[in-house]
Parts: sequence; C-alpha cells; structure tokens
Amino acid sequence: MLRVVLLVLACNLVVASAVAEDADAGIRVEGPGVAPQLGFACCDQGIEQMQFLFANPEVIASLKDLHAEVAVSILDFSPERAELVRRLNREGIPVMAWMELSKEEGFYLNADNAPEAAARVADFEKWTDENGLKWEAVGLDVEPNFNKFAELKGHRWRLIMTLLGRSLNGGRVKRARQAYAALIRGIQTRGYLVQTYQMPYLPAERSVHSTLLDRMLGTVDVRGNEEYLMLYTNNARPLGAGMIWSLGWNAQAIAIGSTFGDGAAGSGSGPLDWDEFSRDLIVASHFTKQIGVYDLEGCVRQGFLPRLRAMNWSESVVIPEVSVKRVERLGFVSRAVLWIASNLLYLVLAIVILIGWRWSVRRRRKPAA
Repeated sequence: MLRVVLLVLACNLVVASAVAEDADAGIRVEGPGVAPQLGFACCDQGIEQMQFLFANPEVIASLKDLHAEVAVSILDFSPERAELVRRLNREGIPVMAWMELSKEEGFYLNADNAPEAAARVADFEKWTDENGLKWEAVGLDVEPNFNKFAELKGHRWRLIMTLLGRSLNGGRVKRARQAYAALIRGIQTRGYLVQTYQMPYLPAERSVHSTLLDRMLGTVDVRGNEEYLMLYTNNARPLGAGMIWSLGWNAQAIAIGSTFGDGAAGSGSGPLDWDEFSRDLIVASHFTKQIGVYDLEGCVRQGFLPRLRAMNWSESVVIPEVSVKRVERLGFVSRAVLWIASNLLYLVLAIVILIGWRWSVRRRRKPAA
C-alpha cells in the first residue's frame, strides 16, 4: 500500500512540463518509429520461477529478436542463478546485475543499509569471479524499506513520529549519499557501468533543492552512469500515462510496469494489460531510447513478447484530457506543499520578523500620553 501512495505522490510532484495546448482533446503522442532499447527485469520470484521462465525456448528467442537486455535479480549466489547468467552470456544477451538484499534486510538499497549493500557487492564480485560470469552493468535499486513501514501499519502515531524524526535528521541521508557514491565509484573502477533505479519523486526534490522525502523515506539521491525513473502506472491508474508524460521529460531512462501481480490485468492495481503496456511504451519512448520493463515474467505470462516483436512503433496514443488535468492540478498543489515543507523554518522566521517589524512601527506611531 505504501508503494502505491508513494507512486501517486510522485506523479503529483511533477515540475511543470510541456502539456499539449489542445488539452481539451487530450495529448496525442506519436511513436518514435523505431524500437527503443528494452531491458527486462526478472528472476526475483525464486529459483523455481526463474527456471520455469527460461525452460521455454521462445523466451530466449524473443529476447534475441528484440535485441533486449535482461536485469537478473541477485537475491542469492546459487549455482542455479549462476547457470542462468552463463546461459544468457552464451546466447549473446546483455545481462545486468540487479542488486537486491535479503528479505530480512528489506530487499532494496536505502539510507539504512549502505554497509549491507557494500557487503553484498563484495560477495557478488567474488561469486562472479568464481563462476566466470559476464555483466554489462550493475544496477542499484534505491527504494524505501517497505517492510519497515509495513510494521507501522495501524500505528498512526508511531508512523508520524518516525517520519518526523527522520525529517529532522539530515546527517543520515548525507552519510548514506557519501557511502553509496563511494560504492558506485568502486564498481566503476572494476569496469562496470552502474545503473540506478530511482523513485519518481526524485526529480521534484531536485527541482526545489529539497531532501525532505529522502530524509523521511530513506531514499538516496545518487547517480551512476544511467538513471532509470520507475514510473509504474498500474499503481496510479487514475493518472495513467499522464504520469509518464509529466515526469518523462526529466528522465535519462524510464522503467514501466508492472506486468506481474495478482488480480485481473488492467483492473485496480493489477498488472498492466497489453493496451496499457503498449501505451506506456509509446509515451516513454517519446522521451528516451532506454526503457526498462518490470518484469519479464509478467510479459511471458500475458503473451507480450510475440506482440512486442510485431509492434508498430509508428503508432500514436492519446492521453485523455481527464488524466492531463488531474496531473496538472495535483502537481501544482503537491509542488507547493513540498516547497513549503522544505522551507518551513525560513517561512516561520520571515513571519516572526514581519510581526516584529509591524509591532515596532505601531509602537513608534503610538502618541505619548
């Protein structure tokens, strides 16, 4: 649930972007005419699911036809995971190492587990050398510790006090940023490109020079060689592709999704159906040639790979007027709230100075008795 809230919030924290003048008719987005570079995240559902996925020879064939990359989750250092990477290496499919932590550590990299992340990378390098694995890049998935917030579910005041305490602790995020910057430099010196997968509120924070959400949620603003904004519209269907249209202009690369999950595709917070998925691909490709997809398992389950191979990238899609206006309205309000919250101390100080000035003026004007 928290992830849904954060993604919707991120949609609202957009910096004013080019919305079509003909907003009453919605925005028509033309396809790029050529396929972008697609990268599919996979293998974070356990060993058996991973083996089942690649037991289908059509999966490898489709990936090769699409000239696609694969980001393999590094949840463990098992022989089975190593064998999968070797197979992809043999097939000539570019492989990214998608760094994740254990379930107990919260999976994602954040301000609370920089030492664990460094240890994970060290173990990964040893495992890579022992198994002769080849990687195109190392990906760092920077997200809040959702497990930690889930523990506070139903404890409103504990949650409020936790967020408040974090918001006042700027040193925590600063130290984490330094630690992750050093980690990224170390990975790069070993010859790897570094990708970072970031929450979509990051551009908004940068635009107002704020770290408020990073401090509260534990995310870290660090850059590698490529930065992907995770714009998952299945968690923000009222905004739909308007989310990508508003945030995409500021993205070096975009990750869309999710195509995997419970529930009927295209309904509620269930996975994207083909219409939603192809729409998001067209809109994302308007801004970048690098598009990540979460995830490969969902695409295979829903039969998306053959349709991707036949996809017409010259097609256009329309972002409805209601989505455009909703993003504009919520974006304005949320930017104002973020700016005020980030500058609250200065605003209070200004108000105190103004009150003092007015009091002194009145006192000077008061006639002597």
